Amino acid sequence: MTRELSSISRFGLTEPFELQVGRGQITGHSVVHIFGHNPDVDTAEVTVWPTTGLLGHPAAPNLMTVSSSSARDTSAGTGARSVFIIGINGTGGYVSETVILNGQTAVTTTHEYDAIERVTVVSAGSGGANAGTIYVGTGTVTSGVPAVTYSAMGIGDNLSLVGHWTCPTDHVGYLTYGSITCGTANSNQYITARLKQRGQDGIIRTVAITTLNSGTVEYNFTYPVQILPGECVTATAKGSGNNNDIASYFQIVLVRTS
Repeated sequence: MTRELSSISRFGLTEPFELQVGRGQITGHSVVHIFGHNPDVDTAEVTVWPTTGLLGHPAAPNLMTVSSSSARDTSAGTGARSVFIIGINGTGGYVSETVILNGQTAVTTTHEYDAIERVTVVSAGSGGANAGTIYVGTGTVTSGVPAVTYSAMGIGDNLSLVGHWTCPTDHVGYLTYGSITCGTANSNQYITARLKQRGQDGIIRTVAITTLNSGTVEYNFTYPVQILPGECVTATAKGSGNNNDIASYFQIVLVRTS
């Protein structure tokens, strides 16, 4: 049995604050890592996530459906068999559940969600990963794809790589670091990426913008960007041409306020 050693700071010495937060030793503080990936960004602006279009916000909390583009993602299939969902409910707090998949057939969640924070595969068949793209959304489901998508998991990822995060109630988030990485289809193309923040007034504002041909641009926020309860941050991108591969990352310190 592995025993975690006590923090040296408990004995009057020092240890980096970031490590103590990561170890859960600072009361009311936690760290959130948000990765996004979109392997096919064209000339229309899209969210950095493994599907098309921009991630929207429901007018009111909804029961969601969970489905896959592959019939192998089912309770006895070779792909993903069940997923764990965590999201924001109607009061702004976290709510979660485990959903047993049924391939391209929609499975309705138990809870209503105002936002989906993360979807994780928690059991899988012999393939060890989701065989299709897994969707969480609302409306009519066609071949596993809902009419409106609020989260998605790329084939084989076992985790929803969605460049979007919502701050829960009784907390304040502090965005301390962000990055955008691009691989363009040819040397003459570039992408325009945006960090957007949706305020408590519902207005979505661009708070950072980057143009990039290829490689990575990093943002170290020495003075962190504050994200209040109900607000969210999103990474979007569009290309000057088609077939660009984009990845994003947010590092957020979440502080409980009550």
